Amino acid sequence: MAAFSSFQDTLPDPNNSIGDAGQETGSAGPGYASVELTSENKNIRSRTNSGRLISRSIAYHAWNVKIAYNPMTRADFENIYNFLIHRRGSMTPFFVSLPQYRLAQNASFVVHQGTGATPLIAAGNIAAGATSALIGRSGYNSATNGTPEPGDLFNISGANSNHKKAYMVTRVETYDDYLTGTQPASAAQIRVHFTPGLAKSIAASDAFVFYNPKIKVIANDIQSYSLGSNGLYQFGLQLEEVQ
Repeated sequence: MAAFSSFQDTLPDPNNSIGDAGQETGSAGPGYASVELTSENKNIRSRTNSGRLISRSIAYHAWNVKIAYNPMTRADFENIYNFLIHRRGSMTPFFVSLPQYRLAQNASFVVHQGTGATPLIAAGNIAAGATSALIGRSGYNSATNGTPEPGDLFNISGANSNHKKAYMVTRVETYDDYLTGTQPASAAQIRVHFTPGLAKSIAASDAFVFYNPKIKVIANDIQSYSLGSNGLYQFGLQLEEVQ
């Protein structure tokens, strides 16, 4: 018998295995037939008699994920179904890794964001609600090492272990391409714009993790499947981001 350090807390997929004891090693989960990601912003808006728009945000932002699977054998099905049932619906959150965001789009930047790489860090303290951040590190050069690109997903890793929000890059300013008056100090820094605004404040040196970012989610309280005459299982699920 062998001890293990932690239980698998990410939905099993080809990159996240699970064993019978719930450990992070064992059988790989099945791949997704399709993935649907929805960005939900709750706003209230009205118009004046002249037609001028007045709008404001009234609640939190959330990513919603819909996953469909190809017909599965029982072995593949049980890997994910029992993982979900163990969470008792929306009682216990878990994480999901989406294959389209596992790596940044820029191949040059991926080299500096993979396993064991030193991530870019915040250049200073940033308040909750901010939608951009100046990040970088010693030895990094945006001109040669590449940058994240609009559409990349990332997490923030720092002293606040409860900061599990997922963010998406919308713009990237570099030392060469920047809005007037906002030039980064050197090529070792970039300014990343993202959505939504920061759910929590971050401190200088908190890391921006673009490699294998994950979304913290809950599943529906009701999980059902169908079994075909061919012995294959049909299953899909909808997930809602939580903090």
